[in-house]
Amino acid sequence: MGHQETTTLPVIDFVAPMPGFPDDRRFVLVRLEDTGMLYALTSVDSAGLRFLVVPPAQFFPDYAPEIDDDALGALGAGDETDLLVLLVVTAGDGVEDATVNLMAPIVLDQRSRRAVQLVLSRSGLSVRQKLVVA
Repeated sequence: MGHQETTTLPVIDFVAPMPGFPDDRRFVLVRLEDTGMLYALTSVDSAGLRFLVVPPAQFFPDYAPEIDDDALGALGAGDETDLLVLLVVTAGDGVEDATVNLMAPIVLDQRSRRAVQLVLSRSGLSVRQKLVVA
């Protein structure tokens, strides 16, 4: 991904690095297709680092992770309606093998452009849930 592409998109700042990626806190969100179901969360600082992410509504309409006050404060979120929840996709060998991590959603405050990956360790949610359109 060229530098020019990322300069026109708003940069998202992670308030804490995603687990396993301590040096990457700045990303851009790039829509990969017109329906808005698939995005690439692409690092501004590390060439080639990107995560496929999806909003959960199309796939898991009842998914509503509990976002604690600490996370809301770190994001500078004034209103939960400004929050965008995204799920990280693991592609697998084909579309039918794709899974998402329900236990560790990315939560983005659309006003502050700050994000955090929550780890809902006591939720009982799957880290490899099959991705199928509801």
